[in-house]
Amino acid sequence: MENEAAIVLAAGQGTRMKSKTAKVLHPIAGQPMVAHVVNSVRGAGLGRVYVVVGHQGESVRQVVNASECVTQSQQLGTGHAVDQCRSHLEGFSGPVLVTYGDTPLFRPETFRKVLDFHRDQQAVAVVITAEVTDPTGYGRIMRQGAKVQRIIEHKDASEAELAIREINTGTYCFDSELLFRYLTAVTPDNAQGEYYLPDVLPLMVADGYPVLPFLLSDASEAAGINDRVQLADAEAVMQRRTAEHWMREGVTIVDPSSVYIEADCRIGMDTVIQPGTCIYAGTEIGTDCSIGPHAVLEGACVGNRCSIGPFAYLRPGTRVGSDCRIGDFVELKNSVVGVNTKIPHHSYIGDADIGSGVNIGCGTITCNYDGQTKHRTVIEDDVFVGSNTSLVAPIRLGRRAYVGAGSTLTDDVPAAALALGRARQVNKKQWVEKHGK
Repeated sequence: MENEAAIVLAAGQGTRMKSKTAKVLHPIAGQPMVAHVVNSVRGAGLGRVYVVVGHQGESVRQVVNASECVTQSQQLGTGHAVDQCRSHLEGFSGPVLVTYGDTPLFRPETFRKVLDFHRDQQAVAVVITAEVTDPTGYGRIMRQGAKVQRIIEHKDASEAELAIREINTGTYCFDSELLFRYLTAVTPDNAQGEYYLPDVLPLMVADGYPVLPFLLSDASEAAGINDRVQLADAEAVMQRRTAEHWMREGVTIVDPSSVYIEADCRIGMDTVIQPGTCIYAGTEIGTDCSIGPHAVLEGACVGNRCSIGPFAYLRPGTRVGSDCRIGDFVELKNSVVGVNTKIPHHSYIGDADIGSGVNIGCGTITCNYDGQTKHRTVIEDDVFVGSNTSLVAPIRLGRRAYVGAGSTLTDDVPAAALALGRARQVNKKQWVEKHGK
């Protein structure tokens, strides 16, 4: 909605990641974590999205679908970061959601509920809170009835206050006009000399404006990422959610804990995903398929009723038609495979166009690279390729051609012809005795 806005804070470096890459660019389920945040905001229906960038800002700009990226040249705190959007939201009177590029687990529906709650309760500010088992390090929510009285930081809390398990997640929904009015009153009177966004809340409360808590039903949504351990924890949460999504869509995942599925994939119902399988972004799998165990699909497209694996590797650009069998230790790269074709085991097929009803014998390879250029192999319908065959591209096998096992072919094969590309066998009698072996 154009009368709702969001600000995503993504300017920090994230030194605890100990990485050359900005923290918000580290991937979860195949996408930079900041992209998950922006996608969730977009999924909540917000029309105006501003991402505050700083460290490696150009790289962040390239991965987010924002209305605009706003540069924070100096990182002077969260309040200062939000204030960089002042001119962009001048005259805007709707609610503004403020969240972080390193909190990728918020669901779109949660953001939508927060915005609706802000509207229905006519709140000036809504603080998203969570109840956690170990609140160490978090600001505690001090309530007065149903309102937030104040947020007390862990280091300033008394023994009684430390026992409070409701914490401030750091994500808020504000009345835009009042937010920017109160930001002018925030001062950097702290050890870091920074302008903190939460400092607007006591100012609002002191002036009688209602600040309300919104308690998350799933505290894991608010998890922030500061190091590689938390990155792995967030990945585990995302993978569990992804597996649950596909299982509810009619996909069987035999062992969800052992399967990895990235965002931006499609899987048809009644497909079975076996243990150890990895399905990367851009992959599309049809219905009634069996995938794995230990198959890897990377940007591949698989039709209906296919069997892929075990230990098959489908690389980008691969399109497999329906009713195909791609068996153990088969690698396909940038190839099109027609319907009802079988490549049962131990083959490499790269840069190839394979028709329907083809059988590829064990150990077959397409020799697609001459050291400078990739060449294509074309295999027409109903061809039989014997085991341990090398097809030196560019080459075409005509319809219903038959290739003898152990052949190395460098020339095209006419339709319905038998091709043999191997030397005649020679047996030398008594060779072992003569050579003292």
